[in-house]
Amino acid sequence: MAFYKCEKCGMSVGTITCGECGKQLVHETLKLDDGREVDVAKCPAGHGKIKSPQCCGADMSCSIG
Repeated sequence: MAFYKCEKCGMSVGTITCGECGKQLVHETLKLDDGREVDVAKCPAGHGKIKSPQCCGADMSCSIG
């Protein structure tokens, strides 16, 4: 299970599920062509992905639990 937490204020986000199939989204890091990395949460059944949650103007960090 992926949990996202804001390093600034401590806000956290628990389970995020796919609206299509109801499966829990899993954390993944994408490497862009320019070398930057982007954290995403994706559907394990292939229904798509979203950018990781943000809080306090920054991406929330992810820990897999």
